[in-house]
Amino acid sequence: MSLIQLQKLSKSYEKKPILRSIYLRVAKGDRVGLVGKNGSGKTTILRLFLKRDKPDEGEVQIEDGVRIGYFSQFSELSGEQTVEDILSELFAEIKATEAALKEIEGKLQEEDADFDTLLARQAELFEEMQQRDGWTYANRIDTVLTRLGFNTAHRRRPIDQLSGGWRNRAALAKILLEDPDVLLLDEPTNYLDVEGLDWLENWLGSLRGALVLVSHDRHFLDRVVNRIVEVENYQLQEYPGDFSAYVREKPTRAKTLKNQYIYEEELLAYDAEAIADRREARKDPARALKHRLANIKKNTTPKPVENVITQLYDKLRVRDALLRVEELGKSYDDQTLFHELTFELRRGHRLCILGANGCGKSTLLRLLTLQEPADEGRVHWQPGVQFCSFNQVQDELDPDDTVTHAVNTAPLVSRSPRKQVNQFLQMLQFSELDLYQKIGTLSGGQKARVALARAFFSGASVIVLDEPTNHLDITSTQVMERALIHFPGAVIAVSHDRFFIDKVANRLLVFEENGHLQPIEGNWSIYQGTLAS
Repeated sequence: MSLIQLQKLSKSYEKKPILRSIYLRVAKGDRVGLVGKNGSGKTTILRLFLKRDKPDEGEVQIEDGVRIGYFSQFSELSGEQTVEDILSELFAEIKATEAALKEIEGKLQEEDADFDTLLARQAELFEEMQQRDGWTYANRIDTVLTRLGFNTAHRRRPIDQLSGGWRNRAALAKILLEDPDVLLLDEPTNYLDVEGLDWLENWLGSLRGALVLVSHDRHFLDRVVNRIVEVENYQLQEYPGDFSAYVREKPTRAKTLKNQYIYEEELLAYDAEAIADRREARKDPARALKHRLANIKKNTTPKPVENVITQLYDKLRVRDALLRVEELGKSYDDQTLFHELTFELRRGHRLCILGANGCGKSTLLRLLTLQEPADEGRVHWQPGVQFCSFNQVQDELDPDDTVTHAVNTAPLVSRSPRKQVNQFLQMLQFSELDLYQKIGTLSGGQKARVALARAFFSGASVIVLDEPTNHLDITSTQVMERALIHFPGAVIAVSHDRFFIDKVANRLLVFEENGHLQPIEGNWSIYQGTLAS
């Protein structure tokens, strides 16, 4: 039985078509992953399900009594209530039943009590608590908050005093505990660490209703969904199975659209290779590493994507030694984030920093980029070495600047033919019209793509990124990964995106307990395989 249906539905904004005569059914047990480029209409579909937007044609059919829950990537929570207060209110009826049981307990102690009536009512209330799983609600609240990284201080702070990331996690906690019949999630992974993602995947695996998920996190999609729906050319294309199945099936369909999506088939092939590498790494980490090195050494003819990307860096010269970190330490109040950290960064290193939320990953980036002083040790950049922070570039974009001017004023552009620059922007999904838009009118994903282009054309020897896949669609992330892999300098990245780490990293720094960081050669799958063995 369908819980929600979109029937022959069309939608436009300001005469710009978004969806044309689409059909979509969501039934109990469905785990639908909505994928597509930024602006293709994924969030619009969620808003149509919620009836926050009205279709131009067609209709949205919702089965009577179906409860829909919605998590937005931009938290809708506000006010002076604490996170604990908001979540506790979800169980108001259970708490009322608890209070009624306590009242009955008191009355049963009275000499003139009507025992038969009271005991009968008590049995009814016990049955009600059992059906609602009411005895464990406090534990469920604590589990969700703990798994999403909330300490005591965050739990008791008013929502209005929380940062955007913590508000998002509070909204996610609320929607999960509401346990709706249909759960709509729009980019739920952006502010979660790896442990939080693992827990959320397991939670969604036991979901009783249906799920419609918008996410750019390919590993998360692989673990959670059983059906991919791609929004493309105003239509929906359905693929049974998880994200890996979609990657295998998509190229056969993409061939018919090759002129329009000249690079898409190749980017999907790279993801297919990565999926195969991950499977091998889980079985035999050492063999997987040798296999990767052998592939790197193969003399193959560069494909179009590779040609475009490698030509970007043709005139960039990078020295071998770039950065030396010695005995680095940082603490806040009584909490030691890390200490005695020593490592070198050299040309060709692609270092990903992993750890739980709040462990100090972003703080370490600020120390490495000299935005904040260390308590002990030193960060020594070799003379003449320049680094570029993607996040800082994004923060400093001029809202009155145009896309084309913002990119073409980057230092390396003057040494690159205009054709190559335009090809790279095309790969990042900028059309000719897009190039003349002002930065202030762009979406978050479009601004991130402009910042990426500026970072790659910065002429720096080291690119530094903090959660770079947030707000990027899958295609843009794929392009970024290829650009980082071929970057002739070095990369330092903080990320929770396990697929991104798998494809890009050749070195890891893993935050462990007591401020210790473990250096590891390899990527996420090899690290996981090592833990398993």
